Amino acid sequence: MNCADIDIITASYAPEGDEEIHATGFNYQNEDEKVTLSFPSTLQTGTGTLKIDFVGELNDKMKGFYRSKYTTPSGEVRYAAVTQFEATDARRAFPCWDEPAIKATFDISLVVPKDRVALSNMNVIDRKPYPDDENLVEVKFARTPVMSTYLVAFVVGEYDFVETRSKDGVCVRVYTPVGKAEQGKFALEVAAKTLPFYKDYFNVPYPLPKIDLIAIADFAAGAMENWGLVTYRETALLIDPKNSCSSSRQWVALVVGHELAHQWFGNLVTMVSVGHPSEVDEIFDAISYSKGASVIRMLHDYIGDKDFKKGMNMYLTKFQQKNAATEDLWESLENASGKPIAAVMNTWTKQMGFPLIYVEAEQVEDDRLLRLSQKKFCASGSYVGEDCPQWMVPITISTSEDPNQAKLKILMDKPEMNVVLKNVKPDQWVKLNLGTVGFYRTQYSSAMLESLLPGIRDLSLPPVDRLGLQNDLFSLARAGIISTVEVLKVMEAFVNEPNYTVWSDLSCNLGILSTLLSHTDFYEEIQEFVKDVFSPIGERLGWDPKPGEGHLDALLRGLVLGKLGKAGHKATLEEARRRFKDHVEGKQILSADLRSPVYLTVLKHGDGTTLDIMLKLHKQADMQEEKNRIERVLGATPLPDLIQKVLTFALSEEVRPQDTVSVIGGVAGGSKHGRKAAWKFIKDNWEELYNRYQGGFLISRLIKLSVEGFAVDKMAGEVKAFFESHPAPSAERTIQQCCENILLNAAWLKRDAESIHQYLLQRKASPPTV
Repeated sequence: MNCADIDIITASYAPEGDEEIHATGFNYQNEDEKVTLSFPSTLQTGTGTLKIDFVGELNDKMKGFYRSKYTTPSGEVRYAAVTQFEATDARRAFPCWDEPAIKATFDISLVVPKDRVALSNMNVIDRKPYPDDENLVEVKFARTPVMSTYLVAFVVGEYDFVETRSKDGVCVRVYTPVGKAEQGKFALEVAAKTLPFYKDYFNVPYPLPKIDLIAIADFAAGAMENWGLVTYRETALLIDPKNSCSSSRQWVALVVGHELAHQWFGNLVTMVSVGHPSEVDEIFDAISYSKGASVIRMLHDYIGDKDFKKGMNMYLTKFQQKNAATEDLWESLENASGKPIAAVMNTWTKQMGFPLIYVEAEQVEDDRLLRLSQKKFCASGSYVGEDCPQWMVPITISTSEDPNQAKLKILMDKPEMNVVLKNVKPDQWVKLNLGTVGFYRTQYSSAMLESLLPGIRDLSLPPVDRLGLQNDLFSLARAGIISTVEVLKVMEAFVNEPNYTVWSDLSCNLGILSTLLSHTDFYEEIQEFVKDVFSPIGERLGWDPKPGEGHLDALLRGLVLGKLGKAGHKATLEEARRRFKDHVEGKQILSADLRSPVYLTVLKHGDGTTLDIMLKLHKQADMQEEKNRIERVLGATPLPDLIQKVLTFALSEEVRPQDTVSVIGGVAGGSKHGRKAAWKFIKDNWEELYNRYQGGFLISRLIKLSVEGFAVDKMAGEVKAFFESHPAPSAERTIQQCCENILLNAAWLKRDAESIHQYLLQRKASPPTV
């Protein structure tokens, strides 16, 4: 069976109705995290009871059964005992068959100090004094449903809670650090509304009598969906009405919703088959999460909500308390919809990547003829290989007559297709991928693209279509299929853009370009471009919330001011400094939504004094959210000796182990010097960092954040060589992807730097008329 870092003292097996036989040998296979128990004679097949007496370790690795450090309101350091078993660490808490497909019920009892809260997946059914020690109690929990080991959980510590009942009678609690119950109310409300939503959507009830959501101080992931006892980082669960910003509320709502969906998908029905534990760690990546979510969203759109719900219900009902494979899901959805779901979806899940659809149009009398062709999209440009993979692509087509409605829906199941759109006037534009729901890139002929651009400027294209158009063009430029200058021209068309989500993506892409151009001697010119793009919206929004504004306006203001401040926009910088001074002196506390942009701006254009003030604010912060907010921007500091100071701070006691990664990542993304310094720091401190995060996904994140900004061929070789002599098995895929990206960045720079420079100079000479 599986067993890791556990010493077995005695073990015995009692066949049903017979006496127990003591094991005579324990053979540990540490590499495979297994132990073999041997008995004096062959055991008969049949049921029986295996009893094991063992000692394990309450470790500091944030996996298995581990201790989490917290400080009491009076400042005393204490520990809670908590679990994190996904993917393969239940075996660190007790010997077991630690495979998602080997399901069982669990009867759990915990012997704990009587003044501590003890929680597990199920409700408490008995609590009695422990005979050998009057300071301890034995807490017994109800039997769980049939479930996988990775979802078992227990927590022992000091917590307050808030509770409510969902409208279908489930008891919902949010556990918070002592004295912070108030901060659990937002998540409680989200959870109590979300549970009934899923119950109605899937038409399958939540099967346990209660659900607890609990904030854990030291926690590697964002959260973990243990059945009935969901664990969270404090920043993914706690909201302080006064000191939490809008993006934190959004994050908490998203993570709570995500973990509760798992109570059905994953917990009630569990996936199967991945090989070695180090491979499991690697599948928690952008391909599983983001490509997975994207193809499901496309599928939902292709099937329609009604049949999608019907298929989900069939799937969950058929496989509840069992395991299922991808094909089982397709089969249920196919039965519900009558569409060739398996055939379509296999083209998305069984081959890598996604297609690029090239489209050109021709007016034929009153109709528009479209010629479509598909080939594999490659980050390095065109696909080279024997047989180009093909996809079955659900395609929607809209026109300016009704930009929010599909004029035609087709399933493109061959390399090339011609489509006739009836009654389309010559002056009307035609667009593919309505609502950007399809998981493919579109490349338009230049005439088609020209006709779409006014729709960005006058906002007649819907927001998510404006976003998708810009995003596709940016990735085509990155791949060398079109010139980056074309994208800069499109970005300038967003002057009237009011939508936060659109700006967020635009800002992200401009950030990537800005990082790339930090390798050139015209970095300042791209900063001027950033200021030109963002200052009109900055002036419209101003610094202070206006009456009647919503959540997204607050997010947009923070984004825009941060972008302008970082680029050194004079008025923004002056105002940020003024407000920061008032904040520090306690005259006028910054609203939570303005803190990140202001902190970033003053640090980026500040000195050692600024950094010291920030570190002091960090020390004084009571909320983890505020500490994280500061940790993420420290890397913006521009001076080499201060950058060193920040890196040293990252590994200090002041920073929780799971947050060290974002401090180092912030340095790498903060400046050209920061990038080099962060990489050197990782190499110099590799032992400590690797031991701290060994095997977990934090090591992959650390590597990605610190090296993805490089754009010189030889750096790819250096990164590769370093990890050949310092192996990190769970990050192998990440390292490979990073090296590829460095080479792609270098190629992009060689290809386009000169033309970008010329364009920026020429813009300066003759400013565009808006």
